[in-house]
This record gives sequence, structure tokens and C-alpha cells, in this order.
Amino acid sequence: MVSRRAFLSGAAASVGGSLAGPAWASAPERSLRPLVRPDGFLARTIPDAADIIARADLGGRVGFAVADATTGEMLEVGHPLYGLPPASVAKAVTTAYALDRLGPGYRFRTRLVSDGVLADGRLDGDLWLIGSGDPLFDTDALAGMARSLADFGVREVTGQLRLATDALPTIYQIDPGQLPHAGYNPSISSMNLNFNRVHFEWTRENGDYTVTMQARSASYSPGVQTSRMVIEDRDYPVYTYEDTEARDEWTVARGALGNGGARWLPTRRPAAYMAEVFQTIARSYGIVLDGPAFSEGAPTDAAVLVEHVSEPLEDILRGMMLWSTNLTAEVVGLLATQAGGVRPATLAESGAEMAAWMEERLGARTPHFVDHSGLGVDSRIRPQDMTRALVSAGPNGLLRNLMKDIPMRDASGNPVADHPLSVVAKTGTLNFVSTLAGYVRLPTGRDLAFAIFCADLDRRAALTEAQMERPPGGRSYNGRAKRLQQALIERWGVIHA
Repeated sequence: MVSRRAFLSGAAASVGGSLAGPAWASAPERSLRPLVRPDGFLARTIPDAADIIARADLGGRVGFAVADATTGEMLEVGHPLYGLPPASVAKAVTTAYALDRLGPGYRFRTRLVSDGVLADGRLDGDLWLIGSGDPLFDTDALAGMARSLADFGVREVTGQLRLATDALPTIYQIDPGQLPHAGYNPSISSMNLNFNRVHFEWTRENGDYTVTMQARSASYSPGVQTSRMVIEDRDYPVYTYEDTEARDEWTVARGALGNGGARWLPTRRPAAYMAEVFQTIARSYGIVLDGPAFSEGAPTDAAVLVEHVSEPLEDILRGMMLWSTNLTAEVVGLLATQAGGVRPATLAESGAEMAAWMEERLGARTPHFVDHSGLGVDSRIRPQDMTRALVSAGPNGLLRNLMKDIPMRDASGNPVADHPLSVVAKTGTLNFVSTLAGYVRLPTGRDLAFAIFCADLDRRAALTEAQMERPPGGRSYNGRAKRLQQALIERWGVIHA
């Protein structure tokens, strides 16, 4: 297991002895040094970066920077100092931030505790459920805790089920600019269950619909009352949402349902959601729990009855980088900020702390984060600073090992087997925003670090709410952006080999 700071050592010592060394100062819009080109016919076939960008015809702006990942030497740039939305590439920064502040071996712990007395199966006192923000905690894990409580000998609880919610601030949603039913935009709290999503399923029989709202996991699917769905006779909007005192109230357009289907919807009351599911499962073991009640913290002298321990943070972050789970990014980012001595109330406050950390530790200039996942389009990173961060992390560091393989593709979009370039990176996609940042290993063994940011923010801003889920031209933009990214990587793989 590497230490929490080892991943940052990488090639930092070789960049002039400082993360803010002269190799990075005042980079021009285009490379000042002549590009090294191979001789002969091949040299004449390599398109210039500007030509590659022009042919993509994306509109908006494209910025990129590529450097030698070992020495930090900047090799080629285009608009490197213009800050653009990183989208989910921000998760690479969040990963480095969390590893530095928490360490790769950090584990989340969810506990059942009590300061009451247990005798003959009767717990005389309250039962506390203490969340730590575990982003992977699901109904299976909660059921395991209920089963362990029964195995511990608890048959009756005279007090209430109480939930301690002080591990993290409760945040209503990641990005208020998203559609209300976007499952990737859930609430955040110390009590996270099933990524704070509810499984909505509908089936049609004899012209009518049956609807279920469940806390579904691999082995359990308990129904919930904290979220309710009503079908209404309309075609648009597909979903409406209202946050009432009792529950999340949803409606769905009958005209959009077809013969059946399912989707995950966000929950805006995660602690109440977890309490309801736990009470339901505990009841199946014969344990009836009154409540719930919510408090900031549990009694300090409470005894631990049951504990669920997560996987190490390193493994959690590997999954986050692969699946780009927003909730995980926000939780680990908030915890990293708290580990630095700041208790943020909002994601923007925590994002500002991560930006300050990026400036201090990675030598970035004026990064701006409104969250830790990249879901908010108002975050900004300069391509040069993102590349610089990757150099600081090192071509063989832990950050690289947590990134996913990016296959190189042919002109038809099919992966090329045994391609001479090996690419690992983090992707990012928002409407009319496409980003990629990571490492390229050349056939010679040389490692490059790069960032490519594409964004047409005017086109994005012009979208109506009805267009946001499937924006006109969005799929074409994303495809052309990805082909541009591949073409730039192919170019670098030849001229810098």
C-alpha cells in the first residue's frame, strides 16, 4: 500500500525541483520549439494540430496541452491557458485530492450503536445508525447490518431508531441546472443508500400500469414510501418533482411510458430513505423500530453493536474513475476538505478548497471548481494545468493506475487490437462539452501526459429544458470531439516517439 503522499512524488522532483518550475512558466498558445518530425513520406502525412481541430468543426473552443510525463517538458499546446469546463475529468483532480488528504487505505464505517442496556434480547434505550458517507453503501449492506443486529441478540428496542447525520453536510443536489429526474444528480449526505437513487419500474397490463418504487440492490428490493410516483394524462413534461414534508412526490406522463420499463430516480431525503429501508428489513428479523429521529451526533459513550466497513479508498476511487459516479466524487471531495480542517456547507465551498489545494500542491493557476464531480458546467481548468497535474502525479503513479484504458479506434470507430499506443485517461462529457486527460505510452516506452478540452458553451446555453436530455446535434458533437481527441493522440504518438 502506498502512502497518502507517495503518488504525488512521481516526477515532481525532476521538474526543476519545484511543482511550479520554469518548464511551465508562461506557455505560449503554440509551441515555441520546432516540432520533431519523422523523415520522409510519413512526415508529410501527419496533419498539424490546428488542421485536426479545424476539420472537427466543433465550434466553441478547443484547448490542449501535451508534455513529457517524466521531465515535464511541454511538447505542444493549443489555447493552453484558457480555462474550460473539465466535466468528469475533474474526478481525476478529486482522486488526487482524496488520496493526498485521506490516504489510499481510508475506509468508510457505518455503525449501529447504543448507550442502552441489552438484556435477554431487549435493548433498553435508543438504537443509533451512524453514517460515514459511504458512497457504495446499498440495501444489501444495510440488510447485512440488520441480520448482524439480530445475530447479536437484539429482539426488541424500547427507544427509537435515531440517525446521526453529522459526518457530512446534507446537500440537496449536485447541480441545480440538471433535469429533476437525472439519477446522476442525487442528494449528498452522511447517509447514502444505492447512490441515493430509487428504482422506479412500471409494467402495463390490460391497458393499465402497475408502478413500484424500490430500494433495489442485488438481493433485496424493498418498497419505499419516502418516494411516490403518480401517472398523469399528459405527454410533457415527462417527469415533475415536488419536495413535500412527507416524501418526494413524482409524476410521470402516461404518454411517455410505453409498455413498460424502469429507471433510477434521485432521492432528496437520503437519511429518511435509509431509515425507512432499515426499519423494513429489521422488521423481517422481528425487530420493530419506532421513529426515526434525526440528530447530528450519537452519544460519545455509545457501544458499537454492528459495523460495516467499506473497501479501501483506492478501490473505491478505481470504480469511480471507471464508472464516473458523481456521488462518490462529491463524498470523497467533501471528506478531503474536512480532513484539511475546513467544514464546508456547500459543494462550491469545498470546490474552492480543492482549487486552493491544486494551486499549492500541483502549481495550477486559477482553477475553479463548483463541485468535485465536474457535473457543474461552471468549473474551469486550463489544459496546461491539467497536464501539469498529471506530470506531478507521475507516469507510473497511483493516479495513472486508477485510470481506465482508452482504446484507440479506426476510422469506423472500432477498437484497434494491439495498437502501438497505450492510453489510460479520464473522460468527461456534458452537453456540448467533451474532455479527455491522461497518459500515452509510446512504443519506445516514452510517456506523455495530456489534456484535451472541447466546449461549445454558447450552443449549450441555448438549449431549452425540453432539449437537455437529448440535445439536437449533441451526439454528433460528442462523436466529432472524440475523433479529434484520438487524432491528436495519434499525432503525438508519431512525432514524439
